[in-house]
This record gives sequence, C-alpha cells and structure tokens, in this order.
Amino acid sequence: MKALERAVTIADLRLLARRRLPRAVFDFIDGGAMDESTLRANEADFGHWRLMPRVAVGVAERDLSATILGRKAALPLMLSPIGLEGFFWPGGEIAAARAAAKAGVPYCLSTNSVASLEQLAEAVPEGERWFQLYFLRDRDWMHGLVERARTANYRVLCLTLDLPLQGKRERDARHGFTMPLKPRLKTMLDMACHPHWSIGALRSLPTLGNFQTSDATGFTSIAQHVVSLFDPSANWDDVARLRERWKGPIVLKGILHPEDATKAAALGIEAVMVSNHGGRQLDHAPSAIAALPEIVQAVGGRAEILLDGGVRRGTDMAKALALGATACGIGRAGVWGVAAGGEAGAARALAIFKTEIDNVMALLGTRRVSDLTRDHVRARP
Repeated sequence: MKALERAVTIADLRLLARRRLPRAVFDFIDGGAMDESTLRANEADFGHWRLMPRVAVGVAERDLSATILGRKAALPLMLSPIGLEGFFWPGGEIAAARAAAKAGVPYCLSTNSVASLEQLAEAVPEGERWFQLYFLRDRDWMHGLVERARTANYRVLCLTLDLPLQGKRERDARHGFTMPLKPRLKTMLDMACHPHWSIGALRSLPTLGNFQTSDATGFTSIAQHVVSLFDPSANWDDVARLRERWKGPIVLKGILHPEDATKAAALGIEAVMVSNHGGRQLDHAPSAIAALPEIVQAVGGRAEILLDGGVRRGTDMAKALALGATACGIGRAGVWGVAAGGEAGAARALAIFKTEIDNVMALLGTRRVSDLTRDHVRARP
C-alpha cells in the first residue's frame, strides 16, 4: 500500500485510520473518558522532560534489544491489549500478532478480542503471546480463560485492574456505540459511506471469540453479556489467589499509585504496567509518564516496570526507559496501523518506532537500551 509506505510518523497512520473508518468506529479507538484530560496528558506530559545527549561516545553499532520478563525482544516495545481489534480490520488481532512476531516483540491479546485465544495461537504459533485478563464475576469462566491461555501456550498473563466499571466515554454515547448498541441514523449512513471498512465488516462479522457460547451468539448479545461480567468487588486477595494459580510471569496493568506497585511486588508479581487505560477510564488521573518516577522508586527493582500510555515517538520511548521502564507498550499507535492496513499497517507502526528509537539512541550517545539512565533526562523548568 503506497499510503502506508508514505507514512513516516504514527500521526500519519492515525490519519489513514481516520479516513478508512466510520467516525463512530474511529472515535471508539481515539476517544477517552469525560473531558479527555488524561487522554491528552498521556501525550503532552512527555514534553515535561528534556533529553540530555552525551557526545564522542562511539555509537556506530547499536543494540536495540531488551529483555522483557526473561525473554529477549528485538525492541523495548510490546503491543498492548486492544479490545475488538478484529472489528477495525478483518482478523485484526491475528494481523497485529503476526506483525509483532516478525518484528520480534510481544503481542498481548485482549479478553475482549474478536479472535479467540485458540484462533490466535493457531494462526501465530511462533509469536511471543501474552493474554490480558479482567476480573470477572463468574470466577469459573475467568479461571477457564486462564486454563485456556495456559493450554494455548500464552507465556505471560496481563491482569488489568483499572476496570471495575466502564468509564464515561462521551464520544461513544453520542454515536450510540454503547451496550446495548443504539446506532443513530447518521452513524449508519456514515458507515455506508466507508465501503472499505463496511465490506470487510460484513464479510467477517465480528463477535467476541473468548465468550462464544451456544447461549449467546452474535456480537451484540455476547457484548452485552461480557459487560455484565466485570467484577467491581475484586481486591488484592483475589490477585494473590490468581498469582498462585498462574505459574508463569504476571503483569499487573493499570497501576498509577506507588503503594499499589509496592503491593504487587510484595505478592511476587513480575511486572507492573504503569497505565491509565489510555485515558478511557478515570479522567483527570495522572498521565503514565507522570506516574512513572514514583513507581520506579517504590518498586526498587523488585519487579519490572512497563509504561503504557501516550507513546507516539522514539523520544517518548527513550524518556520512559531513562526514567526506569523496562519497555513501553503501545495501544492506539498499533491499532491505528491495523485499522489503516492490517498486518502491513501494524508492521509499519513497529518499523516507525524502530527507526525512531535507533535514531534517538545514536543522537543521545547510547549504544544499548540498558545505557539509557536518569542522567539522560532533565525535567523541563
């Protein structure tokens, strides 16, 4: 696709996704909660830090790889879980996972994926696969998902803790993109005016693969069922019990408070993901990059730290790594690529990050990812 080849930034991929998708579908990806203050801060707050280069270091050869939870990745990067990715491009989860596998970085499948755990594992057996899990009221079903992930050789369990209830997403409400679906006439007409997306959606009708049962069929009925399953009563005792059940590495996603990071480390959790759910849950919460330094200090090396939220540039990655993150997760940046061009679009997003972090590391005077330290950043006056 020539348009993808001409995309030189993640912002370019976002524009391509916006052109291809109906407005309601694009806003579902792009929007945040309430005033979208946290959504904007996730990107803007990277600007509160300045990069401090060193010179005459000798950076002709550079190693961009990083070890993430005991396994080497080609980049200090992963594709974070995105719900309904297959709704934005037919087979979207599989497309993204294939791109991640070819780029040598982990891919995390959402609980609310269109492709099931098993379908993804069969389609992309060579990839580094993680599975993201929510606490569900039906613990038997939740534990069944955990066992399915184990059987399908997902290596890492990513437990998301910041969704006791859905955030108030006003863009979705205005489009009727809610559960139950209440599409407006304007929304339906707009979908008809985006044939590249709508034809694909009709040929591959979306569902929620991990919840497909004989009692609930079709996207709407399953989606309504899933919304009712989230458990707002989950607590740290539940986390501890899941820690005992899952023998592989666990990431706790949605951590913003340093005391919560400390509790996670005390339970033997291998990594915490500093994240505010992309600004889609509690508005006016701290940005991920703003919360990162305190969490790094609180954890004190007892767990790895991943940062997810607002990463759009190689400079963003460098700042997060310098401030103590092991790697960065990308959500919207990856799914914009998927929505723009499937596997090729996801691959383009990853290639942009690879080019940019390589350029930034060279100009900073760092040969390896591990060379990035707090000395390479300064708080903006």
